[in-house]
Amino acid sequence: MKTKHIVIIGAGAAGIAAATRLLESGFENVLLLEAENRFGGRIHTVSFADNVVDLGAQWCHGEQGNAIYELTRDLDMLQPTDEIEGGFECIRSNKEVVAHAVIDRLKSVISNLEPTQQEGLKDYEGSLGTYITDAFWRNLQTVPDIDRVIAREFFENYKKKLCSMDGADHLFEVSGKGQHEYLDCEGDLHLNWKDKGFRSFLRFLMKADREDASDLGLLNERIQYNARVEHIEWQSSTSEIRIRLWNGELILANHVICTVSLGVLKEIHHKLFTPALPLAKCRAIDGLKLGTVDKIYLEFNKPFVPLDWPGFSLLWRDVELAELRNTEYHWLEGIINFHRVSCQPRLLQGWIIGQHARHMETLTETEVFDALLWLFKKFFSSEMPAPVRLLSTRWHSNPNFRGSYSFRSVYTDEVRTSSSDLATPILDERDGKPLLQFAGEATHSHFYSTVHGAVESGWREAQRLIAQYHEHKPLL
Repeated sequence: MKTKHIVIIGAGAAGIAAATRLLESGFENVLLLEAENRFGGRIHTVSFADNVVDLGAQWCHGEQGNAIYELTRDLDMLQPTDEIEGGFECIRSNKEVVAHAVIDRLKSVISNLEPTQQEGLKDYEGSLGTYITDAFWRNLQTVPDIDRVIAREFFENYKKKLCSMDGADHLFEVSGKGQHEYLDCEGDLHLNWKDKGFRSFLRFLMKADREDASDLGLLNERIQYNARVEHIEWQSSTSEIRIRLWNGELILANHVICTVSLGVLKEIHHKLFTPALPLAKCRAIDGLKLGTVDKIYLEFNKPFVPLDWPGFSLLWRDVELAELRNTEYHWLEGIINFHRVSCQPRLLQGWIIGQHARHMETLTETEVFDALLWLFKKFFSSEMPAPVRLLSTRWHSNPNFRGSYSFRSVYTDEVRTSSSDLATPILDERDGKPLLQFAGEATHSHFYSTVHGAVESGWREAQRLIAQYHEHKPLL
C-alpha cells in the first residue's frame, strides 16, 4: 500500500491548479491520479496539420476577472481570434447563399436576445428555449419585409449555437433563470493560444521547461497515468481514505480532492464511494447536467476556398431536412457551422451538438468522412476540394469524461440544487479538516463550463488545506 498525504484524482485544469498551488505552498506529499495516458483532461492539444489543434477547450473566454488571462496577459501567449469575430456566410440546403442585407437584419434581432442580458430571465420559471423563441418572433415583427421562412431557418441555426454554448441537446432543457448564474468576463471572449494550444497554459502552471515536452516542472514524478480509480472508502470519523485503482493498487490518503468530470460522477458515484455520498451531493450530481459538444477538423492540401469567408453556417430548408432525417446521414442536422482555424490556414473546424454528436461518435472515421463530403455537395454549388484528413472528437463515449461541459437545466431548478452543493467538502468529524473535496468546472458557481472556472475551483480546494495547515484560519 502506498501512503500519500494529499491525493488529487484527475490531472486536468482543476487538478493541476490544485496541485501546483499546494506544492508552491510547501506541501510535498502530493500525488495526482490520472485515468488517461496524458495530463490535461478536457484540455487536449494534439499535433495536426501545420502545428496543433485543441480537441477540447480552445479559447480563453474574456479578460477582466479571468484568472487565466490575468496570469498570462504579459507573456505574449494569447491573440484575438479573427475568424470567430468575423461575419459568417449563411448557406441554405438548396445551395442559396443568403444575402448579407437579410443576415444583417436578422442579426440585429438576435443581438437583442443574448441570454445573460435578458432581465426577464432572472425569475423566469421555464426553459431558455421557450423564452428565446417567444422573444425572437416578437422582436421579428419590428423588422418588416423579412422572409419568415429564411428567418426560421436562421433562428434554428442560432438555437444550435446557443446549445453549443451550454452543451445542451436542445434549449428546452436549459434553465431560463439559470442563465444569470453564469458570468461572462469582460473583454475578448475568443482569445486563442496561437500555434501552441491550450496545453501551453497548463505547462505554464506547472513551471515546465518550454523546450522539453517531457518535463512536467513541479509535477515531475507526481502524476500517475492510466490510474483509473475504482473505489474510494472514506469515513468522516477517521482521517484515512482508502483508494483502490483498477489494477488492484491501494493508496492510503489523508485528503482527497476529486476533480473527475460530472459525467463520470453521474455514471459511477453510487459504486465509487463507500459509504455513499451525502444526499445533498448526490442530488447535485443528479440535478446538474453535462452536455455533449464535439468538433470536426478537416485538413485540405491548400487553404479552403472561398478564401474570403471566415466561416459558414448551414441553414436547412424544411423539405431537405425532412429527407435528411430518413437517411443514414440524419446526424448531420446537428452540425452548426464550419470556420477557419487560427494559425492553421489549411483547416476547417466544424461544431456538432447533442444527440447527433453522440451518434457521430459511434461511427467510423470513413463513415464520418463520407457523410461530410455528401454535406458539402448538398450545400455548395461549386465542386468542393476533398479533405486529405479528418479528426473528430469523442467526449461522450470516453468513459473518463462522458461529456463536454456542464450547464443548468430545468431539472436543476426543479430539484433545487447548485454547484455549491457539489463543491461542499466532506469534513473530518473530529477536527473539521477537509477529508473529501470536489473541484472542476461543474463545481464553480459562476464560471462553470470554462477552464478559468476549473482553475479557480482547484485553487479553492487547495486553499482549504493551506488555511487548515498553514494559516490556522477558518476554512474558506
